[in-house]
Amino acid sequence: MTRVACHKFDVLVVGAGPAGMAAAACAGECGVRVGLVDDNFRLGGQIWRSESAGGPVPEAAGWLERLRAARVDPLCGVRVFDAPDPGVLLAETADDPCELQYDQLILATGARERFLPFPGWTLPNVMGAGGLQALVKNGLPIRGKRVVVAGTGPLLLAVASHLRKHGAELAMVCEQASWDRLARFGIALAGQPGKIVQALQLKKDLAGVRFATSSWPVAAEGKNVLESVSISRRGKSETLACDYLSCGFHLVPNTELACLLGCQIECDFVRVDDFQRTSIPEVFCAGEPTGIGGVGLALVEGQIAGLVSGRRVAKARDLFAQRKKLRNFAAALAGAFQLRAELRDLPSAETAICRCEDVPYSRLLRYPSWRAAKLQTRCGMGPCQGRICGPATQFLFDWTPDSVRPPIFPARMESLAALASSPEPEQQAVTGGH
Repeated sequence: MTRVACHKFDVLVVGAGPAGMAAAACAGECGVRVGLVDDNFRLGGQIWRSESAGGPVPEAAGWLERLRAARVDPLCGVRVFDAPDPGVLLAETADDPCELQYDQLILATGARERFLPFPGWTLPNVMGAGGLQALVKNGLPIRGKRVVVAGTGPLLLAVASHLRKHGAELAMVCEQASWDRLARFGIALAGQPGKIVQALQLKKDLAGVRFATSSWPVAAEGKNVLESVSISRRGKSETLACDYLSCGFHLVPNTELACLLGCQIECDFVRVDDFQRTSIPEVFCAGEPTGIGGVGLALVEGQIAGLVSGRRVAKARDLFAQRKKLRNFAAALAGAFQLRAELRDLPSAETAICRCEDVPYSRLLRYPSWRAAKLQTRCGMGPCQGRICGPATQFLFDWTPDSVRPPIFPARMESLAALASSPEPEQQAVTGGH
């Protein structure tokens, strides 16, 4: 019988991006035993993902040092897939299952990219903006490749800048928002000097690159791989030859684990109180699952959650004013880059909406809800468990996924069997040393 390793913590943080790292560091500095779990093999999440041959990104270095000094126990390459009982999460590594026990839990599970289907979006080399950036960081050769970056939000410019620094030839950056909306957003930057500096740096990095507003991809073309993309640019069509199309239409919060735990969800985000506590008293949430707001807001929310879990409530209160300012900026961001109604007309009848189960747009038109479509077409029942097609159908049809069931990620049968048959998990010592 497989022995199941058991790790016990006073505070367990799930997700090792900026919010999770800040939460774990602050909790650890309060003297409690902290575990930091992430399915990646390095800390930092997507936003602080380091280059394959380099060290940590500068923004993450200080937090990594604080984690080491606080003797936080990092559990990398560990994916949580179930929450069977209060205070218990089930997970697996590349080799074995494990059980994670906690007194308090901080969810910092981040967000993923939203994909909007259009003809040709499943062609090889059509990918998410953050996905292409991650591949380049891990060694994908991009020098000399023609790239179109399309979608919405500041992430597009950050990705475009990164690709250009690695030698990509940027054919165009296509932003679906109008110039008017961007101008109003520029006014909102007036109270954020740090954001202004970032914007000016991106402008410098992308000098000479074509930037088009009220523009978006309508079709990707190629025989076996992407060769060109058709763009709607202020109502007119334009075709651009390219090797990669990098698309990003906002971020979708990863709330599956929060839902499984029974945390209340409002407007697609985890509801939290002033102390980042969810509707379940021993469970906190920080970062993108509580509202898409960027690295600065994620760090502040993570610190508040970590301090409160370590019983430093007064110190957490000192961060409330900073959080309010950053949340106001996030609200301006959401308003400026709201998705246009025209994007709902992108799919053709044959366009695959669910890639896993090969369900076309025309089949989904027959059904009034996500549940009905799922039962009749298997939309959302493939390996991604609706993580791609769910947000797409939510935008296209105003559907809302209505249930989350374990395992929330694909898990090996031997992991499920071992956890089901193991009468008493084998406790493993943590390295925190508290």
